[in-house]
Amino acid sequence: MVECQKNLRSKEIWAIGGGKGGIGKSLIIGNAGITLARLNKKVLLVDADLGGANLHTTIGMGLPEVTLSDFLKRRTEKIQDVVIPTGIPNLSIISGARDILDAANPHHAQKERLLRQLNTIDADYILLDIGAGTSYNILDFFLFSNHGVLVVLPEPTAIENAYRFIKSAFYRRFRKIVRNRQLKELVDSAKDQKNTMGIRTPYDLIKHVKMVEPAAGELLELEMRKFKPKLIVNQARGKEDIQVGFAMRNACETFFGISLEYLGYLEYDDCIWRSVRSNRPLVLEYPGSGPVRSIESIVRNLLGGEQLVSGTNY
Repeated sequence: MVECQKNLRSKEIWAIGGGKGGIGKSLIIGNAGITLARLNKKVLLVDADLGGANLHTTIGMGLPEVTLSDFLKRRTEKIQDVVIPTGIPNLSIISGARDILDAANPHHAQKERLLRQLNTIDADYILLDIGAGTSYNILDFFLFSNHGVLVVLPEPTAIENAYRFIKSAFYRRFRKIVRNRQLKELVDSAKDQKNTMGIRTPYDLIKHVKMVEPAAGELLELEMRKFKPKLIVNQARGKEDIQVGFAMRNACETFFGISLEYLGYLEYDDCIWRSVRSNRPLVLEYPGSGPVRSIESIVRNLLGGEQLVSGTNY
């Protein structure tokens, strides 16, 4: 996978997921993709939520005849054969897998083949809808990206799952780097919150790693500083919900030593479900609405502050 990452650096890859399902990540991805496309960026949406693919519906499409299933099951050898134009200029999609009972858990070789062949796609930005949870496949898609983004609802279970995702992603990142078998086993043990060593946070893990191999402990500290996931709060109904993002950012820094960037929030608004019901993308159906302005702000933050200038209507 490291080699895949090197090859894909000419493209910008955003992976958007969450600790739990039903949090609006697909809607955010679809509309962020349209926002980028309206800036004359060539964008590919990839529905890698292999257990519950629905990204196509957020941009107003029916399920295409060819999907990721055809690629994973080698009914086609080239990823380009499952890339579908959306009807929106500059925006294409690879629709999610269907009719595969174990689609949510592709073999390692299938995942590697998918990531490798994404490099052959002609796109400026690839947006991956990676699904929810902390399976290895989801974590690997998240770590593979230039920007790994978590969507969270301002409610206790979603917040708890988001923290669990961040820790799991960091542990997965470190485990893939170290070669020492004892350290790999230590990381595996750390994932169990009831482990007998008292490892509850990445700080605790660093302490134990240093006792086994000081150089590896220093590497772990370096990786912790480099690991910078991003966060979006969805369905914010007031100032208290908006503050959840800042609170999570501060908690990650204080207790995990991990820099979490708060990209912004989407307020709760009826226009969102109305756009879903009308089968029209939010940014096209309700331009200028609060949620659309929020999506544009989030995209601008991911672009490093680039101004969004586009008067194009589709």
